[in-house]
Amino acid sequence: MCVLTKLVKTYLFSRLLLFSTSAHCIFYIFLKSPSPDTSLIGSKKYQDKEEVVLWMNTVGPYHNRQETYKYFSLPFCVGSKKSISHYHETLGEALQGVELEFSGLDIKFKDDVMQTTYCEVDLDKGRRDAFVYAIKNHYWYQMYIDDLPIWGIVGEADENGEDYYLWTYKKLEIGFNGNRIVDVNLTSEGKVKLVPNTKIQMSYSVKWKKSDVKFEDRFDKYLDPSFFQHRIHWFSIFNSFMMVIFLVGLVSMILMRTLRKDYARYSKEEEMDDMDRDLGDEYGWKQVHGDVFRPSSHPLIFSSLIGSGCQIFAVSLIVIIVAMIEDLYTERGSMLSTAIFVYAATSPVNGYFGGSLYARQGGRRWIKQMFIGAFLIPAMVCGTAFFINFIAIYYHASRAIPFATMVAVCCICFFVILPLNLVGTILGRNLSGQPNFPCRVNAVPRPIPEKKWFMEPAVIVCLGGILPFGSIFIEMYFIFTSFWAYKIYYVYGFMMLVLVILCIVTVCVTIVCTYFLLNAEDYRWQWTSFLSAASTAIYVYMYSFYYYFFKTKMYGLFQTSFYFGYMAVFSTALGIMCGAIGYMGTSAFVRKIYTNVKID
Repeated sequence: MCVLTKLVKTYLFSRLLLFSTSAHCIFYIFLKSPSPDTSLIGSKKYQDKEEVVLWMNTVGPYHNRQETYKYFSLPFCVGSKKSISHYHETLGEALQGVELEFSGLDIKFKDDVMQTTYCEVDLDKGRRDAFVYAIKNHYWYQMYIDDLPIWGIVGEADENGEDYYLWTYKKLEIGFNGNRIVDVNLTSEGKVKLVPNTKIQMSYSVKWKKSDVKFEDRFDKYLDPSFFQHRIHWFSIFNSFMMVIFLVGLVSMILMRTLRKDYARYSKEEEMDDMDRDLGDEYGWKQVHGDVFRPSSHPLIFSSLIGSGCQIFAVSLIVIIVAMIEDLYTERGSMLSTAIFVYAATSPVNGYFGGSLYARQGGRRWIKQMFIGAFLIPAMVCGTAFFINFIAIYYHASRAIPFATMVAVCCICFFVILPLNLVGTILGRNLSGQPNFPCRVNAVPRPIPEKKWFMEPAVIVCLGGILPFGSIFIEMYFIFTSFWAYKIYYVYGFMMLVLVILCIVTVCVTIVCTYFLLNAEDYRWQWTSFLSAASTAIYVYMYSFYYYFFKTKMYGLFQTSFYFGYMAVFSTALGIMCGAIGYMGTSAFVRKIYTNVKID
């Protein structure tokens, strides 16, 4: 019977692996599905007189970066050239609201075009009002030539704000190196006053010039070294490193000295007879040895959070390494596509750590735990996106996620993430699911004695996130600015250092907090260690309020809900990751100290 059970398990596991492999293939198709016109969309090598496509992307208010609309939602006119259809190249491009539409302008490689009128706008009252509204709200638009972004302003108002003017002349200057496009510049000219019931001619010109810029370096002009490599950035990294050295030294000195005294005191107590030991003043973390490895309250949720946190850490580490090796900022949506792919591929990490911890804590409903662990983060992200999507649809914004993209994301969750999470859960339960604690767990829980207010778990949780947040808040400013403003984040070496610093500080702080808690003979350390590290998210979210009101000029329901909705998602994911890191480090510390002390 035992042999038959093993054979059935082996068969099911092999079929599951086969299914996961097939799911990965489906996932890749969803993630990277180029259109038939990919040769016209992406960067390529050109022949003389070959067509170069100018794609119009989005238009929107300058201060609200995420509030974007289709370019032709404003009453701009289209050139006479035959239209070219465009499909989203990647899932990340679709999720980020990229809406490329053909401009209709006739541009050929190395073929100069003098100022040419390509269409006329019949400016009735409705169209004039649309342009006036756009100019009042500082609307700008984005275009692409050979994957190089170009930005332009719609128009401007006079000093009194009574008359409004539209820029009607797009003056393009394109640099080439050999048979590659390496530089694009746009100059807006032809300021025309907006008068109802008139016709406005839209024109363009193209000037080609030879450039010495290498094709590999053509995105360097969009970077801002003076901002990201400022002395303040270097100083913040140095300051965080000094904090790490100080914390590690402090934790090592205090804990080693204190633990040495504790071991000496406990060894002395072992030499006493039973009567002297009863009359002695016993206290400290040894007294809770029979309860310290007791399963945490709500083990199903706790193990799911730990598994999800380990997966988020793995995703962050891998994506940062990939971004350091590859210039992901050079392709539209590549960072988001990479993150989605890595998250799906690392699902076994979630299942392994969550499933093994749940098994060690005596959990029986492992299938339910596996489902919660698999869908905890996707449900949080998709729920927030679903809510914001309603607002985007109401505003007719390009950020509204298409139905086909929603279906693709659901397919990834059910046919990739879930099976791989199941694989990890089975491996975790079988490889490291046995409770091998160094101390026996008592049948009856020990009463927790009263202690001073600052030793209560709630106080420890609130204070535990201050130092981890202090080690990363300068980097948060640079990350926020790159996402919510118009900077391209490219210093992923800094981000890797900050991630390492965050992990070290988080582990040190949670170890100290747990030691004081156990020394007060309170054995509820699992949730305390997790939440004290996860409280970093509270301070990050509070900092996002400061950033919104004092560092940006965002306004409106759509941009506000988008900002605070996704900042809540970011802060929660960061908190879950920090909580898992803190718990894993603290768990190793607790196991170590109770292994080295003699227990009757």
